[in-house]
Amino acid sequence: MNYYTLLDEVKQYVTTFFHTHANDKLVYHNLVHTENVVNAAIEIGNHYRLNDLDYFIVVTAAWFHDIGYYTEPARHEEKGAEEAAVFLNRKGVDATTVETVANCIRATRLPQNPQTLLEKIVADADLFHLGTAKFAELNKVIRREFIELHNIDISKEEWRNKTIRLLETHQYHTDYCRLLLNDTKAKHLEKLKAKAAEKNPEQKNTVPVSPIPQPPTTKTKLTPLIQEEPDEKGKRKNSRPDRGIETMFRITSANHQRLSDMADSKAHIMISVNSIIISVLLSVLLKNLEQFPQYTIPAMTLLTISLVTIVFSILATRPNIPSGTFTQTDINEKRVNLLFFGNFFRMSMDEYTSGMLQMMDDRDFLYRSLIKDVYSQGVVLGTKYRRLRISYNVFMYGLIVSVIAFSIAAIVTQ
Repeated sequence: MNYYTLLDEVKQYVTTFFHTHANDKLVYHNLVHTENVVNAAIEIGNHYRLNDLDYFIVVTAAWFHDIGYYTEPARHEEKGAEEAAVFLNRKGVDATTVETVANCIRATRLPQNPQTLLEKIVADADLFHLGTAKFAELNKVIRREFIELHNIDISKEEWRNKTIRLLETHQYHTDYCRLLLNDTKAKHLEKLKAKAAEKNPEQKNTVPVSPIPQPPTTKTKLTPLIQEEPDEKGKRKNSRPDRGIETMFRITSANHQRLSDMADSKAHIMISVNSIIISVLLSVLLKNLEQFPQYTIPAMTLLTISLVTIVFSILATRPNIPSGTFTQTDINEKRVNLLFFGNFFRMSMDEYTSGMLQMMDDRDFLYRSLIKDVYSQGVVLGTKYRRLRISYNVFMYGLIVSVIAFSIAAIVTQ
């Protein structure tokens, strides 16, 4: 089954549904919100490198997750699951996949309690906005929709308290969203609590400004790279990287690593396939060229194409190791990136430790090293993918030329 073609049909169906079931009261849970959730689900799904089926399940659930608001708002998750099931059954999707999509939609019901990775992705995508800069604007729209749907004139203060309770109890379920969104969500909560205390001073002690409780995780707790130190005036000087910047570097490096792994995998495929082709040519065809001389040129062409393809695939994955040393001058002038093993693997432990401590004491040096590390990864990736592209192009066009040459040779001998 072509899941990407089916996803286009899902998008068309849901989009048409929203256009034909217009409801002026639904100023938030509409096509725009659904598209935002779909985009968030795609972003999270791409991070986890889902296979075609899982990607289809997540994106389909995102498209259908709020469609029930237009028929039965009180149980819209269940109605959305039912609508998705009817559509997918009509398209011949197997029952297991249909049920998985339905469960992902049900996982958006508050309070959220997703069980599988796919359910967690859809649940986090639905509330992705809680940790973005659009939160305040969208929160106002949600309040306006609530008033329209329920004919209740809920005050700003009451709505603010409801929002505070939501932010305090909500937790993102995927590590990706925790790293990317928790800091911003905590700032939103802090701002709302401060405003609530300002509007109602007697609640100042009952609504403390505190960070969002973090869910248990097996990953290492994020800690600042450099601690704060007091300056000469006795004030706290912020000399550590902002956690958002740390998250940016962490996610960027992880994405680069995944892209590098993908490139290595593609190069391995090209090497394996062309090695088989060369083996067959050498063991079968070349031994019989005296009997079939008309195939000499096509055979040599295919052999050359396979050899060039393998060469560029090997070049794409061949490591390039620097000298592995640095000097104190490099440290003082901040020219060396101590985060890359190729710059220090020949140095002693004491020399490397001294350099790292000096780097961690210097905010500018630390930032420059992180930037150099990400940049170096990007340069290596660019070279790797450029050579890999040449390898694929040579193989694709060379295979076409070889097949044409073999066909002409076969026709000529008839």
